[in-house]
Amino acid sequence: MALLSVYFPQTPFPFCLSRPTSPSQSLYSLSLSKTSFSSSRSKPYALLTSHPPLSNQPALLSNFPSVSNDTVNDHYYLLDLSVRYDDVELIKAVHASIFKLAEDIHLANALIVAYLKLGMVPNAHKVFVGLSCPNVVSYTAMISGFAKSNRERQAMEIFFRMRSSGIELNEFSFVAILTVCIRLLDLELGCQLHAIVIKMGFLNYTFVSNALMGLYGKCGYLDTVLQLFDEMPHRDIASWNTVISSVVKEMMYERAFELFRDMRRIDGFRIDHFTLSTILVAATGGVASMVGREIHAHVIKIGFESNISVINALIRFYTKCGSIKHVVALFEKMRVRDVITWTEMITAYMEFGFTDLALEVFDKMPARNSISYNAILSGFCQNGEGSKALAFFCRMVEEGVELTDFTLTGVLNACGLLMEAKISKQIHGFILKFGFGSNACIEAALLDMCTRCGRMADAQKMFSQGPFRQSGSIIWTSMICGYARNAQPEEAISLFCQSQLEGAMVVDEVASTAVLGVCGTLAFHEMGKQIHCHALKSGFLSDLGVGNSIITMYSKCSNMDDAIKVFNVMPAHDIVSWNGLIAGHLLHRQGDEALSVWSKMEKAGIKPDTVTFVLIISAYRHTNSNLVDNCRRLFLSMKTIYHIDPTVEHYTSLVGVLGYWGLLEEAEEMINKMPIEPEASVWRALLDACRIHSNTTIGKRAAKHLLAMKPRDPSTYILVSNLYSASGRWHCSDMVREEMRVKGFRKHPGRSWIIHENKVHSFYARDKSHPQAKDIHSGLELLIMECLKAGYVPDTSFVLHEVEEHQKKDFLFYHSAKIAATYGLLMTRPGRPIRIVKNILLCGDCHTFLKYVSIVTGREIFLRDASGHHCFLNGQCSCKDYW
Repeated sequence: MALLSVYFPQTPFPFCLSRPTSPSQSLYSLSLSKTSFSSSRSKPYALLTSHPPLSNQPALLSNFPSVSNDTVNDHYYLLDLSVRYDDVELIKAVHASIFKLAEDIHLANALIVAYLKLGMVPNAHKVFVGLSCPNVVSYTAMISGFAKSNRERQAMEIFFRMRSSGIELNEFSFVAILTVCIRLLDLELGCQLHAIVIKMGFLNYTFVSNALMGLYGKCGYLDTVLQLFDEMPHRDIASWNTVISSVVKEMMYERAFELFRDMRRIDGFRIDHFTLSTILVAATGGVASMVGREIHAHVIKIGFESNISVINALIRFYTKCGSIKHVVALFEKMRVRDVITWTEMITAYMEFGFTDLALEVFDKMPARNSISYNAILSGFCQNGEGSKALAFFCRMVEEGVELTDFTLTGVLNACGLLMEAKISKQIHGFILKFGFGSNACIEAALLDMCTRCGRMADAQKMFSQGPFRQSGSIIWTSMICGYARNAQPEEAISLFCQSQLEGAMVVDEVASTAVLGVCGTLAFHEMGKQIHCHALKSGFLSDLGVGNSIITMYSKCSNMDDAIKVFNVMPAHDIVSWNGLIAGHLLHRQGDEALSVWSKMEKAGIKPDTVTFVLIISAYRHTNSNLVDNCRRLFLSMKTIYHIDPTVEHYTSLVGVLGYWGLLEEAEEMINKMPIEPEASVWRALLDACRIHSNTTIGKRAAKHLLAMKPRDPSTYILVSNLYSASGRWHCSDMVREEMRVKGFRKHPGRSWIIHENKVHSFYARDKSHPQAKDIHSGLELLIMECLKAGYVPDTSFVLHEVEEHQKKDFLFYHSAKIAATYGLLMTRPGRPIRIVKNILLCGDCHTFLKYVSIVTGREIFLRDASGHHCFLNGQCSCKDYW
């Protein structure tokens, strides 16, 4: 009897349904041919059990005719034929014939098993119910049959009926009911069965131990699996495959490789397709390129290169650890392909970004299932093609494809990519109308879609609903991510703290990553360290997403030393890890250190991506010496050496470097000669360089280009307006701001904040809303006086309003950064550094003021603005007055 969820090798064995030939033989058995296993360890392939001899059976009813052996044997033979040739009509005819005979439990059991083999479970059940005295074989067959047909609850009912009738379980009964426990993840009953197995002495049966290992492995109790495995007196290939698959399930890939080696060395089993497929899953999950290639070589050596499941696993491996050439070569060599093969090819093309080729493969598929459709849908989303994903979803609905939870979360993800509120409302309505939004995954996806489409009010309303809110950690995590995504980090932190107080959210890898991102945005250093400690205790540091988030968090919190330490202790790195470390150095304006990381990355053979080059080009802006020539060579090498075509982002970075080092004319000329159409970001980089070097001539031309492009973000309008204001052209500045108002753009007000006693204290220009506003403003007045004595001269050119000179000073003295700095000085102990975050660029006057504050107070002041980190100490700033 095959076991569901517990591996058994699929060695073919022709069978026939035969009647017992002697009293010592079991009442019903499967006769195995020579191709079946001969050792005692092969017993799970036959329903063999001991029963009383025939003479002890109840006498047949006298009104039934006596049955000759030849007649019974004929029925066995016909049942065998019906199963062998999948003949439904024949088995029904045999059933009708048996019905006319006296009840024979052996023949009835044979009929039950034949019906089950043909998938006719209701018919088998009718035969079972009609039996006057079903025996252990009858019960075991029905339990197994219900389990295999996804009717686990009915199988459980049969089992308890069997127990209440006083029939003792045999080894095959245990395997059957343990299979049910595996499917239902019923660990409680499984443990009880384990105790009975030990009590009755069935633990020495290899296939019973295999079933127990399968249960514990499925329920995540790996230690128990390993203990059972170690204590087994005899193991078969199924034992090894079960323990290896359990280890792989827990992502302990190195241990899986060790077991694989032990399997071949200790017991000398010839590995099968299941072994190879499982170990390839481990190689894929652990990104173990060399191990995977060794397994591939072994596959060829032992002749499994034509096995579909093994080749499908190899395709999956090379999708993760190879190239599309490897995948295509495997696919084209296959003589036989199944739906999984075609779906794996779709996934591979999507993984490598070839969405059109993936769609071609899909259209060529001889047969498709919902998984194939979902592979296309998720692939479009993975490649950021929300419109194509939405169109494909409409096609699925039109073609009547089964819409699974995976399908619905995919289309919700597509709406999130499009960020269009109207479309998101239509899909939202579709899902609710058809009653799909009833589980945690879809609810979380709906919430996530709303937050991505700017529908925070709808998201908050959904979250506040009682049942929705109680759906578990995933809902809370989605809402926290939503707040963070919509520039509401304080609300995100507040909700996280609330979730911990209520015990409503388990801080898993996803939640840790989300909260670490918020801590980085707010520069909430203390909470970030707490999440880091939690990640260490929980073993999350092996998760690349968590490790990368910790690096970014520390770098945004002005703690580059800890960011480097975390990078160094991470067990593995991906390109995001390297990019995160480089980006951290850039935030601290450490260009030379960023280039050093780039050098290590090259030596390690890490392939850079487009983001890496954006960062490395930008690093030349922050080097101690002018290395523009090196930057130009790197830019040219992108195409010639790394085969990456420069994008607008790369040109923007290069313009920033040229502009920073004063090469404004060269930067402008390069923009005019770009092979692709320059976007607003490129002209913005040039305009920003003109601001630094006060070059109004080139600045005017850059501003003209910018405004002609009708930018869609308010920051560009603000930059142009400020340039006009700084040059005294108030009329032009007002015209730009009026155009901005007409188009519905709003300027995000400048804001500075400080974290004190685990609370975010925010300040705006001339802000008096803080509970301690009176003390803060009094302190600021004293601080200004001390700075004026030390030589500070207010620069009213940074007041971009057309007002009188004395009013300009009033505007200037109460900028948000000055108020935040004063609050920090008042609330922290002497000698402690002050940490401030500002959401826009720090103005020149505040920059000068903070340098003087560092002198008169003797404090170190860390401030992060839109350009990066500033460290003020003894009247100097780490940015060298260029930001």
